[in-house]
Amino acid sequence: MRRSRFSEEQIISVLKEHEAGMKTADVCRKHGISDATLYKWKARYGGMTASETARLRTLEEENRRLKKLLAEQMLDNAVLKDLLGKKLSSPAARFATVKRVIDDHGYSERRACRLIGVDRSSFQYRREADGDAAVRTRLRELANERRRFGYRRLAILLRREGLRMNLKKVYRLYREERLVVRRRGGRKRALGTRAPAAVPQGANQRWSLDFVSDALNDGRRFRVLNIVDDFTRECLAAVVDTSLSGARVVRELKEVILRRGRPCMIVSDNGTELVSRAVLAFCEETAIEWHYIAPGKPIQNAFVESFNGRLRDECLNEHAFSSLAEARRIIEAWRIDYNTVRPHTSLGGLAPSMFASRSHEDQNPAGPNL
Repeated sequence: MRRSRFSEEQIISVLKEHEAGMKTADVCRKHGISDATLYKWKARYGGMTASETARLRTLEEENRRLKKLLAEQMLDNAVLKDLLGKKLSSPAARFATVKRVIDDHGYSERRACRLIGVDRSSFQYRREADGDAAVRTRLRELANERRRFGYRRLAILLRREGLRMNLKKVYRLYREERLVVRRRGGRKRALGTRAPAAVPQGANQRWSLDFVSDALNDGRRFRVLNIVDDFTRECLAAVVDTSLSGARVVRELKEVILRRGRPCMIVSDNGTELVSRAVLAFCEETAIEWHYIAPGKPIQNAFVESFNGRLRDECLNEHAFSSLAEARRIIEAWRIDYNTVRPHTSLGGLAPSMFASRSHEDQNPAGPNL
């Protein structure tokens, strides 16, 4: 008979009629049941009240649920033991494990994802094939051209070409293409707090000077005199030669002044060339203030020191120079690229020359006087 034909309360009522003295045949005929069914009911529910049967039903349901949980837990433990030794460090590995659990052990997708700790929406997501192929190709090309650029500067270059995307996506593609820049070991620096250098508020207010040295393939040493505008971050000159005396420094400064105009201040260290009589005579002649940083404190000349680091990392360390002429050509090409193309993070991603022209427009919003 159907299980739902008689409720437990009705069964208890039938048994009470039988216990009250009604004959078995009469009880069976009255309720339309067989003798075997009556005796089965009596074996199970005999002497029980309606409340006791409800409590028995609750206990049976709880017991069934606990048995199911125990069985599922034991099965989960067996599946996890089968997966021991497999690394699940990447999303792809976790997704593959979920698929294996579903195929090999008959798990549902929901249960398999819960066991491995994977979000179902992530597992169900299907990425478009080759959706970023063009971006990846261009990213690799830019990284090969700019081998010392990280993903932030590469993202700026992509935006200039009209390829706009989230910076996190650029970083993901950058990592997947294995374009991470190898860090070069630097010297150990002292710890402590330092006051930041005051930033000039216009072009030609302050220039910074410093030297960088390198060597040709035959071992001959050469030096590079770098002149940087601290406001626009432009490299005004990168003079390459085997010897740069104080008189040569003055001559190069005069050539830059003829092109650009006279600065209010020049900052440098206390190098022999920069404290020479030629430099002192130049200061008296032009009335330019020359500020010398404290000995052993290159941080006081931070702008040109930062430029020196970029020059060495992106140019000097990348090339082997066979002659002085080749060194001059390559360094000058890099200087022009630095001023006109290379994004500068402290300038909001603009190149120094772009920032210089924009800052000039900001200072003269009405345009030139006609």
